[in-house]
Amino acid sequence: MSRFAISDIHGCRRTLEALLDQIAFSTEDELFLLGDYIDRGPDSRGVLDLILKLRGEGYRLRCLRGNHEALLLDSLGGLADKQDIWMGNGGGATLSSFGLPADASPRQIPGQYIDFLDQLEWYAETDGYILVHAGLDFGMADPLENRFAMIWIRNWHGQINPAWLQGRAVVHGHTPTPRPMIVKQLKNLEKVPALDIDAGCVFKSNYLNQLCAFDLDNRQLFFQKNIENE
Repeated sequence: MSRFAISDIHGCRRTLEALLDQIAFSTEDELFLLGDYIDRGPDSRGVLDLILKLRGEGYRLRCLRGNHEALLLDSLGGLADKQDIWMGNGGGATLSSFGLPADASPRQIPGQYIDFLDQLEWYAETDGYILVHAGLDFGMADPLENRFAMIWIRNWHGQINPAWLQGRAVVHGHTPTPRPMIVKQLKNLEKVPALDIDAGCVFKSNYLNQLCAFDLDNRQLFFQKNIENE
């Protein structure tokens, strides 16, 4: 059995499928998905369908909440400003993946998908690691009490409290990070126990445009270039 983590898929279903093939993901393994399944990429619905399909087939998935899921859920209340914020962060691509026009209400998304997003966990703990979408607020006595930070915080690696972590490392996404920097963070994990595995799958710039998986047991990284347009 292996434990893997993947973050910030952003509607890239084909790329996710290729990465799962690369790591030879099986029902014996455990996969932590760290949020941002939707928005920006071409097939948000396909990503959610794949996750639900894998769960239904007995694969072991722990699915966490990202800021993009939070933006969608916040927009369901009908307030125009909340929907505008979501649309400004790639929500139109999600609506399109459901066959909905850009001016559609997010409440037109079928209920089973909203239910899935609403039930997402904020963080997960497993032997040797804490997994979360964006990071933890180490300015608090208990960083697990700040849920806003869990999906929005950036630039926090310098504030880590190793005593609180008790030998664990934090694996997260949220901030697109070039592949060489992810590799460097892994090499430095004993000194700075945090690893950002968001390889910027939807961003076409140097060393981004990839989806990353991290093997928590062997401390090995896997990268899959974006193949959505191939």
